[in-house]
Amino acid sequence: MSLLANLLLVFFAGLVTAIATGVGALPFFLVDDIPRRWNVLLWGLASGIMVAASVFGLLKEGLAAGTVQELLPGVLVGVLLVVVSHRVITHANVDPREYTEADFKKLVLILGILTVHSFPEGVAVGVSFADLNLGTGPMFLGFTVPVLAIFMTVAISIHNVPEGTAISIPLRAMGVSKWRMVWWSIFSSLPQPIGAVLAFAFVRYAREFLPFGFGFAAGAMVYLVVTEFIPEALDQGADLDNRGWPELLAGILVGVAVMVPLAMI
Repeated sequence: MSLLANLLLVFFAGLVTAIATGVGALPFFLVDDIPRRWNVLLWGLASGIMVAASVFGLLKEGLAAGTVQELLPGVLVGVLLVVVSHRVITHANVDPREYTEADFKKLVLILGILTVHSFPEGVAVGVSFADLNLGTGPMFLGFTVPVLAIFMTVAISIHNVPEGTAISIPLRAMGVSKWRMVWWSIFSSLPQPIGAVLAFAFVRYAREFLPFGFGFAAGAMVYLVVTEFIPEALDQGADLDNRGWPELLAGILVGVAVMVPLAMI
């Protein structure tokens, strides 16, 4: 397959994960509100999925491609990216109510904030496609797709659903229409196909950095879980018994239980 064909497939995989974020807004077509207990459970599920995907998928492949010494710098840089992202998001005052009225500069600001927030997820998808058409795996439209790539695309797509729900909740409270909630949920993840293509191109044609790439994606994902997903779940469960810890842990366990068998394929 040509380089362009490979890049298009990776972009498509990243686009699938972005579209999955819009699925998180669909429950609002059926109900006006989602119980907090379910929100906590969904964030726990997302956390379990991402930790399992990082540890049993990315880190496992990274160690198969190189040494701990080659993997660890990538992990640290991945964590650093999320730390910087946190600082950018924390110091940027963006009101979702202004989205539909945003001028060009405002849209650029919003896109920049969302890019640093969701870019690592796209990187994880792109890195997982490193062996596209180079090894074994299922055939798809003439491509030999690595099992890890399927695993990561599915994992991040599932994770994006509760993220889309979290984005939609405040938009719903502000009176944003249902289809606009779907659009803004998808928009929040559009940097993912871009990150996927860039990461794929990097690790594919600079393969000596492959362990670094796997470590980078894993470090960013695990740190995102610890600093964003779990705190968000506990914030959602603040009014529940035991602050929602039972629901959170149940979601994490289910996420790990679902993804670990897939990682062992």
